[in-house]
Order: sequence, then structure tokens, then C-alpha cells
Amino acid sequence: MSRPFGALQVAHQFIESHVRPGAFCIDATAGRGNDTVFLASLVGETGKVLAFDIQPEAVESTRALIGERGCSGFARVVLDSHANMARYAAPGSVDCIVFNFGWLPGGDHSVNTRAESSIAAIEAGLTLLKPRGVMSLIIYYGRDTGYAERDALLAYLRTIDHRAFTVVVADFCNRPNDPPLPVFLIKDA
Repeated sequence: MSRPFGALQVAHQFIESHVRPGAFCIDATAGRGNDTVFLASLVGETGKVLAFDIQPEAVESTRALIGERGCSGFARVVLDSHANMARYAAPGSVDCIVFNFGWLPGGDHSVNTRAESSIAAIEAGLTLLKPRGVMSLIIYYGRDTGYAERDALLAYLRTIDHRAFTVVVADFCNRPNDPPLPVFLIKDA
């Protein structure tokens, strides 16, 4: 039996439909580096990918994958909070920003993203996006962590200016347990 279509596949299709060679993308939550190299495959050698993570293990994993996939010339990872991304990019310069909120895949679930820094990072990202730039968020929640962050993120997303951004929250309503929530933002102006 094939694996059901999930949040990551939906997010990747959205991103693929908006990111072109030469683009500048940010992977705000590098994790194991999979989205970093996915973005690198889309932007190519004429583009640029910048990834962030606060966990040294995640930065090392991402750096290794970047090197393994031959992307080190145009993709790099920084040991810093995604809330600080505006220190690394100019306003209106980014084509796409990707977030996966939750915990490091295969890592300690007690170490996870927090609403305060996640909302600050989204706010910073909104200023960095070019007109028609996009942001993809996947909100992983459940178990002992994540419900408070999920609720705070969803409440925050409702406050984003509808005249400047389109925000779409998807829900896998027929999936059991706590399926991740894909969220997509498009800068309208």
C-alpha cells in the first residue's frame, strides 16, 4: 500500500510552483537538511539558500547533506535562531521561506520550536519576502509538545494583514491523531 499524500508533499508542490532557478530561499528550520537541499535543487547554482537552526546537531546534519548533494557553493546553514533571519537578508529580497515547526526528526522531542520565537521569525520573514514571495509552514504538534505553539501560531496567522498577504491553512480532517498542518502565505503586494 502506498503512503498517503501528506503535509510535506503538499508543501513541496506549493513551493515548486513558486520557486525558480536563481531565487533566494530561506529554510528557517534546517532540521536534517532535507528542505535545504530541496530548495537548492529548485534555485540551482544561480540561486541561494540560507538555512537556520539552533541545534548544533541539526546544523552538522544539514551541512553534511549540503556537501553530499553538491550544494555547498550556493547553500549554507547558520547556527542561529530563525527569529534572527533579518540579520542575514535585506527586506524584500527573499522569494521563499520554509518552516517546519516542532522537533528535530529523530531528535529529542523535549527540544522543540516555541511560539514566541516562531512568531518573531514569521514576522521577520514577512518583511523579507519579495512581492509575490511565498512562505510555507508545516506545524507539527502532538504528544507532550506542540499544542500551545500550534494554537498560538494559528491565532497569530489570523492577525496578518489581509490586504498584504494571503494566508491559507490546510487541515487533513480525515486523518487520525494529530496530522501536521500545512500553511501557505503569499505576499500580495
